Amino acid sequence: MNASPVIAIHGGAGTILRTAMAAETEAQYLAALSGILAAGQQILADGGSALDAVTEAVRLLEDCPFFNAGHGSVFTAAGTHELDASIMDGRTLEAGAVCCVKRVRNPVLAARRVLEHSEHVLFTGEGAEAFAAAQGLEFVELGYFHTDARHRQWLLARGAQRAMLDHDGATLAAGVDKALDKAADRAADKSADQTAAGDGGLPHEPIDPNRKHGTVGAVALDAHGHLAAATSTGGVTNKQPGRVGDSPLIGAGCYADDATCAVSTTGSGEMFMRMVAAYDVAAQMRYGGATLADAAANVVMERLPRIDGRGGLIAVDARGNVTLPFNTEGMYRGYARVGDAPVVAIYR
Repeated sequence: MNASPVIAIHGGAGTILRTAMAAETEAQYLAALSGILAAGQQILADGGSALDAVTEAVRLLEDCPFFNAGHGSVFTAAGTHELDASIMDGRTLEAGAVCCVKRVRNPVLAARRVLEHSEHVLFTGEGAEAFAAAQGLEFVELGYFHTDARHRQWLLARGAQRAMLDHDGATLAAGVDKALDKAADRAADKSADQTAAGDGGLPHEPIDPNRKHGTVGAVALDAHGHLAAATSTGGVTNKQPGRVGDSPLIGAGCYADDATCAVSTTGSGEMFMRMVAAYDVAAQMRYGGATLADAAANVVMERLPRIDGRGGLIAVDARGNVTLPFNTEGMYRGYARVGDAPVVAIYR
């Protein structure tokens, strides 16, 4: 008898700003996570595939401006957006990914089309967009990805002349240079008439947006016993154009194999790439006999910190076990089993 179908999602990990967090703000984020989980849960309840469930969950995360993927993605050093996504089917080990796309509304849908309609696994830049266009996917104007909150974060990062791991700005989050803050405010006001209309700005985030590793992802087990995983991101604030992190790389930011587990990661991408983090969880299970929880905890709590890797992951195995470890102060996360109410959380 197969385990009960289940889906888990994440929306980034990072440092908690408890003093800036209001109950209303927290409720908005939890409601967004719950609604997205419910949509994926319904697909599984109707007998749909794990692949369909993670695709829809990540598409919805991409459309939500609260998270750094799709609408709401961070800015590059050039003031543009470059988006990455990947998806993997645990049943067949087929995978698809795109990176550095600029006008595809939902990169996860492009990744899904690569999986289903291409002999290749990863397309980049213009080639990825040409493939997406040939597949009839929706394209948007460049201003679609703009949100006022992400634009302000970019101005702060640019003023500090550094890249921020969505948006790794400890010096700007605590002990912020007031002159820089005022300069950013003036720049934001000046640029308001020159940029596409945003969402009016996000509320103060429960997780400090200047010290958040922003990726979204989903993993699922369906009623047929199959696993799938998907990951999507806007990257890191003020990144050099062309930079690619772990999110579109199979084995680093995304992995699924019915024999072991499905994994989606979020964190300091370069470190997750160096550790091949998502695959490492599966490898420890396959070759070392580790449980899902032990393998995931080893990667997140022991191996990644050795090279200053911060973040977390979500994972589900073929028995329906779910784990959501992270080594930061918080991670937007949740899971939902068919027949049960979604469980969502932000803090430890």
